[in-house]
Amino acid sequence: MDTGLLQQGSSSFLAPDGAAWGASQQQKRQRCEGSSNDQVGSSTSDVQMSESEQQDFDYVENEEEDYYMEDDDGDNEEEDESEYEFDAADFNQQLADKFDDLDLPPGVEATVPWLQKLAAAEEEDDMSSLKTEDEIDKKYKSFRQFYTVEKFSDHHYASTSVGKTSREWAKRIQHEWKLLEKDLPASIYVRVAEDRMDLLRAVIIGPKGTPYHDGLFFFDAQFTSSYPSAPPTVHYHSGGLRLNPNLYNCGKVCLSLLGTWSGSGCEKWNPNQSTMLQVLVSIQALILNEKPYFNEPGYAGSANTPTGQQNSIEYNKNTFLHSCRTMLYSLRRPPEHFAELVAGHFREHGRTILSACKHYMEGNLVGSVVPEEEESECNDTGASSSSSTPKQDPIKPDIIGRRNQFYTNLATLFEDLLMEFNVKGADTRKFVEEKRKKNQPAA
Repeated sequence: MDTGLLQQGSSSFLAPDGAAWGASQQQKRQRCEGSSNDQVGSSTSDVQMSESEQQDFDYVENEEEDYYMEDDDGDNEEEDESEYEFDAADFNQQLADKFDDLDLPPGVEATVPWLQKLAAAEEEDDMSSLKTEDEIDKKYKSFRQFYTVEKFSDHHYASTSVGKTSREWAKRIQHEWKLLEKDLPASIYVRVAEDRMDLLRAVIIGPKGTPYHDGLFFFDAQFTSSYPSAPPTVHYHSGGLRLNPNLYNCGKVCLSLLGTWSGSGCEKWNPNQSTMLQVLVSIQALILNEKPYFNEPGYAGSANTPTGQQNSIEYNKNTFLHSCRTMLYSLRRPPEHFAELVAGHFREHGRTILSACKHYMEGNLVGSVVPEEEESECNDTGASSSSSTPKQDPIKPDIIGRRNQFYTNLATLFEDLLMEFNVKGADTRKFVEEKRKKNQPAA
């Protein structure tokens, strides 16, 4: 299978107390003049990622993706790193523009000229921010699970002609639409196009208890002219990241139902019974699961061994990091027709995601339940207790280095998510206050 190498720089949430940040972070607050050589890499796939799928993240150097996975193709991944260069100056400009809208706590002054505002201007910005948040909330709550749009301009298969189709084909697609509109689970949203009945876009919310929890995962599908004799073709919006053995960085989705993964009997596509709804539910249940490490062929046999369990724990850590990067990717470049859902979802779930990051940085297993008292503190609703004790990440000498690297990377991602969620109006007060207190000079 493919493996990936992610190179990272340092992109951080701009704290209200500017004096608390180091020199490199202060540079970003001054609209980050200059350029960067940071880049996002991908697995050694023959399929080139499009420019729109490249990610604009600045992180510290990340450990090799899929550490325990064997490299099937044997290609040199260093040759692919240059494919994901991006315009850092443009990103930093966007970063600065976003921070202009942040609602800074009372009494805290920014120390950089471009952040300094008159009291009247600040009050006006606060009112504008509240209005924006109300608009985000309104659009999010009215976002339908299934809806027909006029067209897709950024769909992966937009330039792929479906060819000549029959009346029976059109009737079958309309039947698929009715099933989706009626039976979609609450965690899946779908858009189809009026002018291209063959195109469909879906987003699946990552299930609780998995390293994908609270994430948004987008898929583009096409019903070919041979449908339903042949299954639909499906492309995953990977952003160049490999976060599951069945979801390639090039966008390939490996699933028996799609004919892209081995299977037999009811696991395979049946023209008379299989549906697009079944495909989406299968992706959510079979691919975005609790222990994706064991999705890799041959690895399931080690599920009950200490080595297999430890490898699964490490894989989940790396998967959660990629899930966080996917969140940032979606926030900064939401797929067409889903911008309102992306903004509203992360506004509503941002606090939960940040609490989980803190929980994992304390040594708890990725995917484990965040204690209720931690969540209640974020809500300022008083203390409560949890009857379950979170599972701790076992410490072994041979994994200490990788574990520390995970914490370093997650801490950086936490800062980026904190900034983005704050912009969307999520309840980040607890975390911003913690940062302010932490960075206050000692009396």
